[in-house]
Amino acid sequence: MATRRTQVGIIGAGPAGLLLAQLLMRENIDTVILESRDRTHVEGRIRAGVLEQGTVNLLGEAGMGEEVMRDGQVHGGIEISLDGRRSRIDLAGLTGTSGVTVYGQTQVVRTLIAKRLGAGGEIVFEADGVVPIDVESNRPRLRYRSGGVEHELVCDFIAGCDGFHGVSRSHVPGARVYERVWPHAWLGILAEAPPPSPELIYARHPRGFALYSMRPPGRSRLYLQCEPDIDPAEWPDGRIWEELRRRLGPDDAGMLQEGPVLERLVASMRSVVTEPMHHGRLFLAGDAAHIVPPTGAKGLNLAASDVHYLSRAIVESCRGGSGARLEAYSRTALARVWKAERFSWWMTTLLHRPVDHEGFEARILLAELEYLLSSPVAMASLAENYVGLPL
Repeated sequence: MATRRTQVGIIGAGPAGLLLAQLLMRENIDTVILESRDRTHVEGRIRAGVLEQGTVNLLGEAGMGEEVMRDGQVHGGIEISLDGRRSRIDLAGLTGTSGVTVYGQTQVVRTLIAKRLGAGGEIVFEADGVVPIDVESNRPRLRYRSGGVEHELVCDFIAGCDGFHGVSRSHVPGARVYERVWPHAWLGILAEAPPPSPELIYARHPRGFALYSMRPPGRSRLYLQCEPDIDPAEWPDGRIWEELRRRLGPDDAGMLQEGPVLERLVASMRSVVTEPMHHGRLFLAGDAAHIVPPTGAKGLNLAASDVHYLSRAIVESCRGGSGARLEAYSRTALARVWKAERFSWWMTTLLHRPVDHEGFEARILLAELEYLLSSPVAMASLAENYVGLPL
């Protein structure tokens, strides 16, 4: 068995693992990333990309400020369409911020990988059978196979950034998992067509929710609420475009321009929080600790906030500090996680067609939306949460 040492072993080359490694590298803390998939797969995963200002700032600390400034699209507002009637939420004006930045998560991952490898950092792709060992000791280890050889990586700390289905969560004994599986999913497409609006449109319609967003340059990312067990083959391009126009409403349907569909997917929806987010010297971050529905655009941003807290705690400890930040990491991160979970739950409930779409709940949700769009105070609350609560 080949044995070597690093200060921080990171499981997973998603946004959380890559961002953590980049921040620690810039503090001269040695890290190794172990990723079970190959580079092509990691760089090809399709995810959302609405960034809070705190996430933009953190990417700047990681050396990505130039890329985000050059290619990101700053949005000062979002639009909500209620049964075909559009209203704008002035994110910037209501919060005193610039709003949010649209910058695809796929591009975040590709850029961070390039920067890490270009600076001599290590990512072990196709690392098989990764297992954390002795995480309660002062000498935790990661065992894995690479190139047919067994390896052992001795660490000071282990960061589990390997997602909901990764190995890290199972090594937090006694953890409590809070979960809600939503009764609907999203059918999404990426189209070679300009978006219908310069800002995101969240549409609530009797036939179901729809989201109209963009991926520069000149592409649209579009979603329809659907059943979780949908067969995408039953939704040819023509049917998707027709439904997207219908849910946008008759007055605005002409805003939608069709184009070749480059990608399509069906995304299930769940809300998950694992408590606590650490055990011994193993610390969870990102989807390994929590999942949110995509409605509130919080997935990548929550991963970034975890990394904000964890990177600073590790730096403090590696420089001889008290370790108080590491001890408080789970409590600190979870306080923000639950607020984001609440907001994502609220937006998802508010905008999606309920199972009983003719019952009491449906009427309450309609009243809630009408109140939101008529109340500056309610709109300010939505804006505050959408642009991101303070880190």
